[in-house]
Amino acid sequence: MRAKAIQPAQGISPDAKLPACEIPAGLRIVAVLLRTLFVGILVVLTARVSLPQSESISSAYETTGDLIRVALGVTVGLGLLLRLFMPPKDAEACRTWVYLGLAVAPFALLCLIAVW
Repeated sequence: MRAKAIQPAQGISPDAKLPACEIPAGLRIVAVLLRTLFVGILVVLTARVSLPQSESISSAYETTGDLIRVALGVTVGLGLLLRLFMPPKDAEACRTWVYLGLAVAPFALLCLIAVW
C-alpha cells in the first residue's frame, strides 16, 4: 500500500510557524540578570587584562606586544558587548542561562578580584 501525503489544513500555510512558548517573567528576569552580570564581568576583565604593560594607553604603540594586546582586547571587548545585547530567545535558553549563570558568575567575579 502506498501512504497518502499529508495535506495542510484549509487556511493554514505550510510555512506557518508554531506559536512561541511563553517564557515566565521570573525566569526571563533572572536569566537576563545573570547573563548581563557574567558578560559585564568578562568585559571588565578583558579591559583590565588588555591594558598595555607600559605607562599608559597612548604608549601602546611603542612595543608590538602591547599593541597586539590592546588590539585583541578591543576586538574581544566589542564582541562581548555585541553579545550582551542579544538576549536569550526561548525558555530553554533562559533556563540554561540561569543554571550556567549561577555557576559561572561567581567564578568570573573571583577571577576579576584576583586579576585586579
